[in-house]
Amino acid sequence: MMDEKNIEDKEQLELKWGTVKGWDNLSEASQALLAEFFKDEYYLSAMSDRPNEQRKAILCKLIDQLDGVIVEDCSDEIMTKEDAKKYVLEYGRGR
Repeated sequence: MMDEKNIEDKEQLELKWGTVKGWDNLSEASQALLAEFFKDEYYLSAMSDRPNEQRKAILCKLIDQLDGVIVEDCSDEIMTKEDAKKYVLEYGRGR
């Protein structure tokens, strides 16, 4: 498990409502993918953002190449890359 000092030095991605809520310390490669994710659609609130399948695929690429921590905002829990991608792809689907 990472201590807080190590977390602060790594890339950070925060997810909420199945999309991006925030980020910090992103590498150039991660920034490029994030720019691509927001290229055609940008929302002032994660709550109003409903990524289409293309944007979800870009977000999953970002998750895959991220060298850092992914946090789900509502629970404040650190997610694995696989859990984060599942969360993004399945969020909002009927149960």
